[in-house]
Amino acid sequence: MSSQEIVSPFMKSSYSGGGSANECVEVARTGSGGRAVRDSKSPDAGTQFYTPGEWAAFVAGVKTGEFAS
Repeated sequence: MSSQEIVSPFMKSSYSGGGSANECVEVARTGSGGRAVRDSKSPDAGTQFYTPGEWAAFVAGVKTGEFAS
């Protein structure tokens, strides 16, 4: 199994609105335990891949408010 093999369906946040507010990303699990991320408006435009460590660091940053403005 490739570390970039997508092994789950892409999921969009339940916080994503509908209609014109439907600007969100979708996330899926990869074979290595990392994540694949794509734009929900343009799923064919490309996918970014993150290792398990990169994804854990991102989630930790979100939880601590590191990205808040």
